[in-house]
Amino acid sequence: MSTRENNNDIAGAFGTIRATDTESRRGIRARLLTLLAIVGPGLIVMVGDNDAGGVSTYAQAGQNFGYSLLWTLPILIPVLMVNQEMVARLGAVSGLGHGRLIRERLGRRWGNVATGSILVVNFFILITEFIGISLSMTYFGVSPVVSVPLAALTLFAITASGSFQRWERLMMIFVAFNFVIIPLVLAVQPHWGSVAHGFTVPGIRGGATSDGLLLIISIIGTTVAPWQLYFQQSNIVDKRITPRWLNYERVDTLLGSIVVVVSASVIIVVAAAGLAPHGTTRSFTDALGVATGLARYVGHGAGAMFAILLLNASVIGAAAVTLASSYALGDLSGSRQGLNSRLRDARSFYGGFAALLIIAAAVTLWPHAPLGLITLAVQALCGLMLPVTTIFVLLLANDRDVLGPWTNTRWMNAVSMVVIGALVVLSLTLMVSTVFPETNVRHLVVDLAIVVGGVLLVVVPWAFVHAGPAPHYEIDRADWRMPRLALVHPLAPSRSRRLLLRAVAIYLGAAGVMLLWRVIQMASGS
Repeated sequence: MSTRENNNDIAGAFGTIRATDTESRRGIRARLLTLLAIVGPGLIVMVGDNDAGGVSTYAQAGQNFGYSLLWTLPILIPVLMVNQEMVARLGAVSGLGHGRLIRERLGRRWGNVATGSILVVNFFILITEFIGISLSMTYFGVSPVVSVPLAALTLFAITASGSFQRWERLMMIFVAFNFVIIPLVLAVQPHWGSVAHGFTVPGIRGGATSDGLLLIISIIGTTVAPWQLYFQQSNIVDKRITPRWLNYERVDTLLGSIVVVVSASVIIVVAAAGLAPHGTTRSFTDALGVATGLARYVGHGAGAMFAILLLNASVIGAAAVTLASSYALGDLSGSRQGLNSRLRDARSFYGGFAALLIIAAAVTLWPHAPLGLITLAVQALCGLMLPVTTIFVLLLANDRDVLGPWTNTRWMNAVSMVVIGALVVLSLTLMVSTVFPETNVRHLVVDLAIVVGGVLLVVVPWAFVHAGPAPHYEIDRADWRMPRLALVHPLAPSRSRRLLLRAVAIYLGAAGVMLLWRVIQMASGS
């Protein structure tokens, strides 16, 4: 193995921390420099989540419902932090990717199901990113036949550079392009009083209709996506972040959560100020329609800036989602290859990345591709997978053989269960309403909330009371790492875990059948 591969330094976009560095940071300057070296996985995964689907969803919220849905965004920060903080700990302490850890601790079958499902979801998401690229470049008169292949080549060149640090620096350039949102919001001249009202007073323009409730659920669904868990955990491992630097990674994740919520808020504000006065709650068509609408009512500069914003979001999203898929493929095969591997030394890692780009680009350009059906599948599959992935994260975050002193506390579990319960309600509502469009969304949300709330009222106190005391560890918490897999004890049999996984299996089977039936109906035109 080369010296390059033996190098365990943390080489980030804005600095490097030596593998031998164990000094505590004193003073603002030292801590800031350390944060700059660590920042990346949390920020990129969050900004990547504001992808083509996210931009379209936020723009739809602003165009159709004005400023009235802004209040939904700040509450997403703690939701994002709960899930992503747990996978950050899992990555730093275990040194394994998310799919590999599920496979090793919850069983090969569950690992294959979880990783295989995320690969399918990510493939469909990648197609929507290429759709976003084609729509944004169409605004500037560039044919998708040119823009989509060029984007695929660019994405591969960025990722196959053979250096994590180089890749992260290039990604930070795309992150910086989000600042185009500042002149865009100034161009539309929003009513700041209405913005403040939208943030502080919950409501839905036109009342609590099914359309409004579904859009709220879509906002949450597009902001909290299953692929984020796989990306951030593996990216932390790839960057070689250890438990000693976890507090800085938490700050990185918090910064990313704030950035994604601010960016989403500004997109809603732009569409609300520029387009909402000229339409109804059914005006939205697609992101290209938003760009052309802004050009018509605000000015060509505003339309061009929105198209650039959509292009940038689609590229970042495509890069992050495809890399998450490459990490997942590595988890299946047991490969430890990553962004520091040269192209000739990691043909399977980069080959999987290239194959996903080529196939997704080809589907996007296929004249008769069912792009509407693919968009529906993305929405429904994310709704189907999110409860399952969050449950797996919670189970792993309570595995003492993996996390040791970093295992969830009782309060962490209580908060996590409440957040997961809310995500289950919203995800099930999104999936069921997608599969059965005639569903009364208001009644469904209330019924699911009552059922899930009743379960939480029993489960949360029970888990709180029955949680055993944390064992004492001789080694310093900052230096504790999961032992080699061969030395880790298998999970002890647990009736509650067995029942939970059985319920997950039943849910996946039933939901999968419903979704497949709906896809067949749509494909046949019935």
